[in-house]
Amino acid sequence: MSLTVGVLAIQGDVHENITSTQRAIKELGVEGSVISVKTSEEISKLDGLIIPGGESTTIGQLSLVNSLLKIIKEKIEQGMPVLGICAGMIMLSKTANDRVVGKTDQPLLDLLDINLERNSFGRQKESFEANISMNSINIPKFNGVFIRAPSVSDTGSGVEVLAKFNEKIIAVKKGNMLGVSFHPELTEDVSLHKYFINLIKKSRN
Repeated sequence: MSLTVGVLAIQGDVHENITSTQRAIKELGVEGSVISVKTSEEISKLDGLIIPGGESTTIGQLSLVNSLLKIIKEKIEQGMPVLGICAGMIMLSKTANDRVVGKTDQPLLDLLDINLERNSFGRQKESFEANISMNSINIPKFNGVFIRAPSVSDTGSGVEVLAKFNEKIIAVKKGNMLGVSFHPELTEDVSLHKYFINLIKKSRN
């Protein structure tokens, strides 16, 4: 069984996520390929999708133009695992407010029942790194890279909190959906990408 993992290539850390996912697949000894995807046709063939960090409003607007949101939503609802990173997590959510500008009208997938605060830790210049732990998924120590990161202010039913930093929720999981505020692709540690690959493997069995 060979897995096809896609990285949504509208904007953001596409290359870094491809590299991290390829490493994760190799280290796990799994057969699979990682591709950048931009079209509905490409997305329809995926076993798993990563929506990378970047400017979430831009990603949302561009995806809307390409009518990609519809196919992405359908695939996730059918059980395809998805990893939303920073802006990607915002796109998965039902509501997103900006700490500075309040409610935003960006297009969202409306799948993950969480309330999000954008730019929760400040703007670009306030980027930082911090050790975090995701014990419930057997990642006790991970170097989180936060860049204009959002945080989750509230979770709905069935949403599992995987990690907090300074009392703010920064990683969540619900079924086949995984959302993180930080950028795992910007570290040498591929344990989160490995966890995601295993999630895809499980969904295929």
